[in-house]
Amino acid sequence: MSVMLKDKNILLGVCGSIASYKSAELIRLLVKAGANVKVVMTKDATSFITPLTLATLSKNPVLTDYYKAETGEWNNHVELGLWADIMIVAPATANTLAKFAHGLCDNLLSATYLSAKCVVYLAPAMDLDMWKHEATQQNISKLIGFGNQIIKPRHGELASGLVGEGRLAEPQEIMEYLNDDLKKKLPLKNKKALVTAGPTHEAIDPVRFIGNHSSGKMGFAIAEELASLGADVTLISGPTGLETSKKSIKRINITSAAEMLNACLDLFHQADICVMSAAIADYTPAEVATQKIKKNTKEFSIELKKTQDVLFQLGKQKKTNQILVGFALETNNEEEFAKQKLQKKNLDFIVLNSMNDEGAGFKKDTNKISIIDKKLIKTTFDLKSKTEVAKDICAKIISIL
Repeated sequence: MSVMLKDKNILLGVCGSIASYKSAELIRLLVKAGANVKVVMTKDATSFITPLTLATLSKNPVLTDYYKAETGEWNNHVELGLWADIMIVAPATANTLAKFAHGLCDNLLSATYLSAKCVVYLAPAMDLDMWKHEATQQNISKLIGFGNQIIKPRHGELASGLVGEGRLAEPQEIMEYLNDDLKKKLPLKNKKALVTAGPTHEAIDPVRFIGNHSSGKMGFAIAEELASLGADVTLISGPTGLETSKKSIKRINITSAAEMLNACLDLFHQADICVMSAAIADYTPAEVATQKIKKNTKEFSIELKKTQDVLFQLGKQKKTNQILVGFALETNNEEEFAKQKLQKKNLDFIVLNSMNDEGAGFKKDTNKISIIDKKLIKTTFDLKSKTEVAKDICAKIISIL
């Protein structure tokens, strides 16, 4: 659910409220989601929950003051504000909300808030009458006007014994709010993407096959990046030992070129984006032996027949609002062959690899590519990790959209 938070730098502000005990669970969920968490507490907050508890959960020292008098060490609020991808204040008390709304800066948390360049989420917690008071509501309106996101308090039993609005949202609810809000801002939200990866294995008999050296690493990296950008991703993978890190990616495992064709034809009409990075066999045995073939002769030959060209079939069906991306791995006349494939198969752009480039090709963790678009404009990239190459390819997709 919280894949949007992976590797994000999150600054959590904790204010003096009985609800601050929930901050411990929120930190645990953020860290579990893969976020890097730092905590800034007000001095009043330390009366409700210890800094040691939050430091242990966040795996970072908890900050409460501008500096430590005993060491002279300075906690730089400007650096904290720049470090954060996201700032959350939970619980946010009426006092802290008032300071934020009016630019008061008398503690490390309020100074960091004023220095933050990132989106700020405020999760208020207070008693019913405090929440309903006109002063608080005016402060909330001001804070929304400044661009802050308010995670509204919930209705329920309050510390005073009253029942009403004012309870801090539960940590799980805060996580859901963050995840949903971040996803709304992603460039590929509501886009369906189809990615193929890996080799195909064409059976000779029950124990042997014709295949290639594709590991699937490039296709898996593209699927991961598309999902990170908000797309609803389906990955069709040939035989490979790779796993996706994002649970949101739907995976379909196939073995042969024929199975790849059928899976692609079933799903292509739904796709806004289709990236065909799989190394699909061009030929398959004309007949498959039902029993293991014995080595009874010095020579042995297999009759092969051409497989259907999956990319060509998809190119024929492609609608104007669909993006279709192909790959070309060549050993000679690379650019000429890539341009022919681009035009013949009705692609929006083609990603060219050369087996002559050191560090590129099958099984490696790096790749060196060129992208050639419909206008035959070629853009060449340096040798990079396949994760970074996937970002370049997805950036091109976004530029077309």
